[in-house]
Amino acid sequence: MQRGSEAFNGMFDRIVLIQFLRLYGKQALHRLDVSNYPWELLIRQARHANLLSRVAVLLQESDLLNRLPEKPRLHFCNAMRLAEANARSSNWEVRQVYDALHTADIEFLLLKGAAYIWLQNDAAKGRLFSDTDIMVEKVHLELAERSLARKAWFGDSYDRYKQRYYRKWMHEIPPLRHIQRQTTLDVHHTILPPTSRLKPKPMQLWDSAVPVEQMPGLFTLSPIDMILHSATHLFHEGEFGQGLRDISDLDLLLRQYIVANDDWSSLLRRSIELNLERPLFYALNYAAQILHTPISKSTITEAGRLARLNPMQRRWMDALFLRALAPSHSSCRVKGYGLACWLLYIRSHWLRMPVHLLIPHLFRKSWMRLTGKDNH
Repeated sequence: MQRGSEAFNGMFDRIVLIQFLRLYGKQALHRLDVSNYPWELLIRQARHANLLSRVAVLLQESDLLNRLPEKPRLHFCNAMRLAEANARSSNWEVRQVYDALHTADIEFLLLKGAAYIWLQNDAAKGRLFSDTDIMVEKVHLELAERSLARKAWFGDSYDRYKQRYYRKWMHEIPPLRHIQRQTTLDVHHTILPPTSRLKPKPMQLWDSAVPVEQMPGLFTLSPIDMILHSATHLFHEGEFGQGLRDISDLDLLLRQYIVANDDWSSLLRRSIELNLERPLFYALNYAAQILHTPISKSTITEAGRLARLNPMQRRWMDALFLRALAPSHSSCRVKGYGLACWLLYIRSHWLRMPVHLLIPHLFRKSWMRLTGKDNH
């Protein structure tokens, strides 16, 4: 693999979707030549990255949507309607979960997309997702599961290994599916598996949580913790098909909550408190490189110092992440994309559990995939 990030700068400069997101960040979308812009390529790249609805919202926000040629405009208008329907569905699900848990006097936190949509922060712009993610305190997990079952949310798998895997080693119970609406609910008790090398304490997140007005018992993460959780989720998971969407989330969150207030010291300090220095460094480094998020070199240098990565690790992570975080469309991929994604998938499991658990788990997953029985 090529070493360092220099080889990727030109590649990112040529990707239409990334050019578009960078222009939006600079408040320069008005520079687009709407008559001759490669809208078809932008649409294809954005659809593959699950960013088509976001691009549509950004066009509307910039008063450009109605100036587009008819065919691309129709694509973007449909994408906006899809995002609006997704937001309505998400808020409805949150209210149903609230009814189930509030009756049992269980407090819970909204996470990720559901929180963005509920708060209507900048990361909510055109954000699409399928699962609702919440977090409850571990001592309330069993009661929460029973309370949700009374409202028709049940586990979607009875596989004994999968049940044991989630309940013993993971930071969440097996996904719940509503028996009528077929919507999925992920119930967490922390943000990383207990066997993970990084161990942020969930009570630290609760201590800084922000209550939702007029809904006692419902909370969201603080803005800084929301950024750190987004970074942690992206750089500890092994799936990068929507990696650019998550980088876009981070770009929007950083601009809204940190850049606007020039509060980098609080973000760095909080990463130390939560033991999340390394995910934060990756988030700042790659948001700046890919989307030109306005982060000073001194801030990235300090984040790198806190992350304690040696030069060889830095080069390898650049070689892997800068490949995997490009849009998944065929016009954007570079040599080594598949290998990078596979290595990051293995890495995600390496970070998640110790070797004596990891090896048999990966063997089992491989066997289940080969036999067509994998529903994990």
